[in-house]
Amino acid sequence: MALYAIGDLHLHFQSELKAPGQLHDRVWKKHEEKFKKNCAQMLTDEDTLVLVGDHSWGKNLAQCEEDLQYICDLPGRKILTRGNHDMFWDAKKTGQLNERYQPQLAFLQDNYETYRDYALVGTKGFTFEGPFYVDRRGRIAGWDEAAEEHAKKLVDRELKRLRKSFELAKEDGYRKFIMFLHYPPTNILEERSGFTDMAEEYGAEQVIYAHCHGESRFHDSIQGEYRGRQYHLVSGDFLRWKPWKVMD
Repeated sequence: MALYAIGDLHLHFQSELKAPGQLHDRVWKKHEEKFKKNCAQMLTDEDTLVLVGDHSWGKNLAQCEEDLQYICDLPGRKILTRGNHDMFWDAKKTGQLNERYQPQLAFLQDNYETYRDYALVGTKGFTFEGPFYVDRRGRIAGWDEAAEEHAKKLVDRELKRLRKSFELAKEDGYRKFIMFLHYPPTNILEERSGFTDMAEEYGAEQVIYAHCHGESRFHDSIQGEYRGRQYHLVSGDFLRWKPWKVMD
């Protein structure tokens, strides 16, 4: 039995694909087939796979049915977190998604899941991504302050959701945590954030995130050991469509 993670599948079996990278970058060519094959070779039905957001390009649940069925058909237990492109998932209706798809899929939002003696906690997250303004030497000289202020509100909302996930697990007696975000825990200007602080506050051993795909963005945030936690990027194209083993 093992725990795996990956994010940013961006499936589109019933929706129109418009993302330039997926249309043209070599790593995305037939990525659904590559991923399905890798899962069949690496995972068993006893394993757990956490899919860290951006599951589908569908604009509503009707346009995501085949994408979600594709995920259902993968081996093992599947846990999903929200991504910024998951328009089918209304955070206020997570309970309805769980009622509809369990036991095949579990949707992680304002709740928690478990693996051995660990609580798996998470939320979509958010981080300010600009726009940034650069000088002639390519150095950041400023940013859109209105966009930054809006981002702060979204970060506060997501931190409240994440704290709820931690607290529910604590109330049930869990003291060991693995934390999942879709967005990276910090942006390119930050050394720490509310998300890294919360990981430290609750003693999360690992923080696993996605969203940073395309080679130019693979190093936008923390990777490796930082202040006693392990941080891992698991975007699908970064992993070349091989789920990353979190632990046995």
